[in-house]
Amino acid sequence: MSLSPGYNVRNDASVVCKLKKALYGLKQSSRAWFGRFRRAMKKYGYEQSNANHTLFLKRKNGKLTTLIIYVNDMILTGDDLDEIGELKGYLASEFTMNDLGGLKYFLGIEVTRSEHGIFLSQRKYVLDLLKEIVSVVSRFMHNPSVRHMDAVVRILRYLKSVRGKGLMFLRHGYVKVVGYTDSDWRRKGDKRRSTSGYFTFVGGNLVTWRSKKNKVVSLSSGEAEYRAGERCL
Repeated sequence: MSLSPGYNVRNDASVVCKLKKALYGLKQSSRAWFGRFRRAMKKYGYEQSNANHTLFLKRKNGKLTTLIIYVNDMILTGDDLDEIGELKGYLASEFTMNDLGGLKYFLGIEVTRSEHGIFLSQRKYVLDLLKEIVSVVSRFMHNPSVRHMDAVVRILRYLKSVRGKGLMFLRHGYVKVVGYTDSDWRRKGDKRRSTSGYFTFVGGNLVTWRSKKNKVVSLSSGEAEYRAGERCL
């Protein structure tokens, strides 16, 4: 970095600049920003979640207020409207921020509300994805063939057909946890490793899901499914 204008110093390798605070554009600036935000939230009575350090919670009078932040975008929700209003005022006094109103778009996910619940979709993300060639076929870019191109066309055709689909979180008066898991066995090629996946529902709403290739080769379909169930637990 260069010295500030008007500050002259002799050409000496032993002279260095000492930063009193993180500067924008440096690696430590994001850590310093989040550290200040965390201290401000804790000062206001919020607890930082151990499962997700970007999630802050506050329970008061049997009600819950939650805030999650990604870089400098945040979502604030809960059933305590008074607390939400007070938190907005507090954050506005501590940081320069804008209230964008009800959640409509966050990290590539579009949010639509109705009397039945909340609908989440990635329509815009899918439309942007249609302009690129991605996913597993990118592994073969060094030696592409006709079947690789067919796979790309199939992926694009699938994305175009499902761009309007998403997740519907319905309003339910009960909490019931249901999980499903499955695995294939000895996939041809790809080092013959199985791919297992799982997804869970809470109150009829999909909340977690994952699909991952196993690190070891299963010797039977029963062993592959056992590993899938073990991963779900």
